[in-house]
Amino acid sequence: MLKKKWMGTGIVTAALALVLAGCGGSNNNAGGAASPSGSEGASASASPSTSASASAPASAELQKIRYAPFNGVSGLAVRFGIEKGFFKDEGLDVELISTQKPIEALTSKDVDIVDVATTNAIVAAGKGAPIKIVSSMFRTKGPFYLVARTGIDSVEDLKGKKVGAAVLGSGLDVYTQTILKAHGLSKDDVTYLADGVNDAAYASLTSGQVDATIIHEPFASLAEIEGTGKILAKGWDYLPTFHTGVLASRNDFIENHPELVEKLLRAYFKSQDYAKSNLDEYKKYFLENVKINPAAVDKAFERENVLWENNPDVDLNALKDTQQVQVDLGFQDQIYDVDKILDLRFIPKK
Repeated sequence: MLKKKWMGTGIVTAALALVLAGCGGSNNNAGGAASPSGSEGASASASPSTSASASAPASAELQKIRYAPFNGVSGLAVRFGIEKGFFKDEGLDVELISTQKPIEALTSKDVDIVDVATTNAIVAAGKGAPIKIVSSMFRTKGPFYLVARTGIDSVEDLKGKKVGAAVLGSGLDVYTQTILKAHGLSKDDVTYLADGVNDAAYASLTSGQVDATIIHEPFASLAEIEGTGKILAKGWDYLPTFHTGVLASRNDFIENHPELVEKLLRAYFKSQDYAKSNLDEYKKYFLENVKINPAAVDKAFERENVLWENNPDVDLNALKDTQQVQVDLGFQDQIYDVDKILDLRFIPKK
């Protein structure tokens, strides 16, 4: 069961069509990424009957949980899973919350569990926020692309040009600077701009506001299909161990309702597994909610299949690498002990 309710300043439960129609913003790294063959590997089909012991009897009262998935298409497979009944099968009454500030939503107790950029969760918990990472998201590598307007054929050609980095200080900014550096450039060698994410970033490219931008799928594929741009670089080629997305919960909620955390994670990955294993059905749902050229969606799913891993485990070495990149760029002042901010007892076992 899905509930929707307006909840006050900064945190709202948006109607599904509103959340998805704009392919909206992100709270950092993974927020608007497409869930196609998206970020992150192989998994079996997960239908409601695959975990009968975990399913709630039809007559059982559902337990409420407030969950803030990423806005935009990164949270679309979860909504698909809700419609398929995977969360209800786990005995959950899910109230979806839309927020651009998931950490604040957690600590203010407006939500119980969130999708959040890995770096945001690490820094917040490292500085004392009462939260813990409970799982990786369905993908953990950056599904970001540096796309340039027609006529620019290499990253080196961007010297002196206008480059959009989405949201300054975000994971997209990390990838943009890293790609430039790998090709002998820094942000000082270009006009470095914040140009938003998804459709906003795409509009900045096609309107000439920028000469290149970091962007998610399906907009990278759309640029190729429409002839408005060329992919110069794929983010995960440059930062293969930079961890981009986790699910996090509040310490008191974990302590008081561990079974709800476990059930939500189980339903989350059932949703992702089913979507990936039933792509034709999921694509139909995707296109019903995201108004975009179907050919771009097909291309995006194919391109990002390597990233759609559906692996809840959290790689500690990747978290260390991620923090080191953050420190090197000045986005983080120290490396935190991740052992103190992880609680991985509830991740689904396959």
